[in-house]
Amino acid sequence: MLDNVPYLPYLLSAFIGIGLAAASGFRVFLPMFAVSLASYMHWIPMSENFEWLSGLPTLITTGIATIVEILAYYIPFIDHLLDTISVPMATIAGSVLFASQFADLGTFPQWALALIAGGGTAATISSGFAGLRAASTATTGGLGNSVVGTAETAGAGIMAFLAMAAPIIAGICAIVLVIGVIVFGRRLWRKFRKNKELPQQT
Repeated sequence: MLDNVPYLPYLLSAFIGIGLAAASGFRVFLPMFAVSLASYMHWIPMSENFEWLSGLPTLITTGIATIVEILAYYIPFIDHLLDTISVPMATIAGSVLFASQFADLGTFPQWALALIAGGGTAATISSGFAGLRAASTATTGGLGNSVVGTAETAGAGIMAFLAMAAPIIAGICAIVLVIGVIVFGRRLWRKFRKNKELPQQT
């Protein structure tokens, strides 16, 4: 029955791409390692332009980077340094992983769509968790940051797995996450501005 759905391959590719981009918003390297491992083991196909993702050098590099990134988020001060570069790095990773699913579209539409959908999704989620870590630091003195870090790692792993195993579910989860981050972020910003204006009025 699904075979009769128009543009089904593109829809599935979009869900996979969005799911992987969302995973990149949690952790930059873990989704790339997951894709590299899956393609290296021939569990998922990889287009000719992105064969480098399935190569052993990429697998080893992203594997080491994943371990370093996960451990670094448990080190005070280092986690905040990573937050300063996590958004642009997540944007790049999300764009690359999204683009890998649309290799037959042509260069311009492929990367335009990748930057908007993939990069935008990754950047939004990464920004949301960077803000959550900042709030955790302000309210718990940094004691709650390890909880945030663990949640991010778990989120990256779950989203990467869903993107490859159940792309429709992953795509829906990614969209819900982005909407949640935007709504929650706007509420926090309004609350912050309101609290900032109160001392000036008094």
